[in-house]
Amino acid sequence: MLKPLLLLTLLTFGIATSCLAQGKSASNSRKAITLYYKAEEAAQARDFNKALAYLDEAIERDPKYADAYLKIAHLHRAMGNKPEVFENLQKGLSLKPFNAGLMNSYFDLADLYFERGDYENARKNFEYFLRGKPRNGRMTDFARQQIQSADFAAEAMKKPVNFNPVRLPNNVNRFELQYFPSTTADQRHLIFTARAGHRPDQDENIFVSQFRDNQWSPPSSISPAINTTANEGAATISGDGKTIVFTSCNRSDSQGDCDLYISFRSGDEWSKPKNMGSVVNSKAWDSQPSLSADGRTLYFTSTRPGGIGKEDIWVTRLNEDGSWQKPENMGEPVNSKGRDMAPFIHVSGSTLYFVSDGHLGMGGLDVFMTTQDNKSKWSAPENMGYPLNTHADEGSLFITADNKKGYYSRQEMTEAGASTIQLYELDVPENWRSKVKSTYAQGRVYHADTKKPIAAVVQLYDVNADSLVQQVNSDKVSGEYTIVLSEGRQYGLYVSAPGFLMNSLHFDYISRKSLDPVALDVYLKPIKAGAAIVLNNLFFDTGQYKLERESKTELDKLITFMQQNPSIRIEISGHTDDIGSDADNKILSERRARSVADYLRSNKVPKDRITSVGHGESKPVKPNTSDENRSQNRRIEMRVL
Repeated sequence: MLKPLLLLTLLTFGIATSCLAQGKSASNSRKAITLYYKAEEAAQARDFNKALAYLDEAIERDPKYADAYLKIAHLHRAMGNKPEVFENLQKGLSLKPFNAGLMNSYFDLADLYFERGDYENARKNFEYFLRGKPRNGRMTDFARQQIQSADFAAEAMKKPVNFNPVRLPNNVNRFELQYFPSTTADQRHLIFTARAGHRPDQDENIFVSQFRDNQWSPPSSISPAINTTANEGAATISGDGKTIVFTSCNRSDSQGDCDLYISFRSGDEWSKPKNMGSVVNSKAWDSQPSLSADGRTLYFTSTRPGGIGKEDIWVTRLNEDGSWQKPENMGEPVNSKGRDMAPFIHVSGSTLYFVSDGHLGMGGLDVFMTTQDNKSKWSAPENMGYPLNTHADEGSLFITADNKKGYYSRQEMTEAGASTIQLYELDVPENWRSKVKSTYAQGRVYHADTKKPIAAVVQLYDVNADSLVQQVNSDKVSGEYTIVLSEGRQYGLYVSAPGFLMNSLHFDYISRKSLDPVALDVYLKPIKAGAAIVLNNLFFDTGQYKLERESKTELDKLITFMQQNPSIRIEISGHTDDIGSDADNKILSERRARSVADYLRSNKVPKDRITSVGHGESKPVKPNTSDENRSQNRRIEMRVL
């Protein structure tokens, strides 16, 4: 994105001195004019302080000396003193009628008004600049964009979004600078980047605060394995809190300016961070990562070649073998010709939040949101409005899994005039929420016999689409796992480990109204004769034995299990509730079991490894006294022979 003051000061000394030399200077005081030309000589000698002293004296002689004010502004611009530039441009231009020759001064003043959120005066001076018929195309385009932004901002401020951010307590905001907040899916851990101050020796580190007794604890370093004397920042954590990706710069193993690093948690210990390698990182700046809930998709910001703007958002995905794919540019409509940064993907995977100055906004970096349709296409980004967005640059926004709470950082000035960045919490307005509501299932995976925690693969499938939605690993020390569940889907949850029967569970979030968290411990049975499991994701129409298409995920899991354990034989048994006659139920259960066995045989599982049997209503697991109990009695089981 064009930075006008930077552009106009590329040749600051030349600009300042040439402006002082422009023709005659109008004043009713000859002494003031003499001082003006002495200032010109001092500026040409690069003695700007002496030049400013002459000009100050000239204004004392003639307080309405417009040219002197403008020359003071140009000198201060060359010296990088923006407040003085603003003050003197205001005074000088207010004393003169419109003059096309002053178009660059109008441009500078307009930009300074914009920085202060004075949209009306910014618009007026950008229009003066355009009236001068400038030849610089970049500046012309920028002025027109800022006029559009001023109009947008004026309308946005008439319709402010109703949200009330609350600063997090001092025990959390205990640093001079803290930013990039995020939480785990269960909202028990708040992770953010912080530094004690602005000095170079005060490096960035990653901190974590825990939610205990209805309040956030004082933050502590996330791990000595992660935080070093180098800068570690802009971190993202997976929904289960077991994978973290963060940015670090200028390490011995860096690929470029700043790289992305990854670390994994086992128990309470984080692994030594590993550079994500040349496939993910580039020789450019790679930063501001955001992981999907299961840690298998990564969005991040990069200045690498091949983008649309200076900074773009890129995405990479984890392969089945644990390697990462070559990142892809998200392209339009998300990325623009400006800066598109700080992505945050909601745990539902349906909504992306990011900051940009390339889409229509209120000036600087605004927060935008975009949603993904069922064809994986992203919508045109939507500005999230005032007062979250202002004329200043905004930071990243994080929204919790349940769409209720949001966290972001805000730059402020202390009473002493120092710049600080503080963390805020907010109740998320309805129109900011992810289009899909989410919750989570959380528990531990145990050995069914010893009751000891085990490491297992936990996979979540959309059984309607027969597609893997998430995959996480239970902690090998504690057995803990967390997986996100979103509305509008019918899920099959599969927990498996070598040497154990898989455990399959079913979650129907298509019609469910409640999205409360699910506490679910899973017990895996060792593979041995007599061990049996219920196959919870096999579906039949009422009174029918033909397998419905939603059963494919479970059936294919069975085939994989048989391939991985080629020496075992299994029995597929069918069971019904007590509705209908005993004879009819017996026949129905036999046919349903046979349908499953036939599917396996038709997919290259040897016939002699599978038998099927129907028990009808003779082996209920619950009394047939309610609809819920009857639904559990209608089942297909697999037993090891």
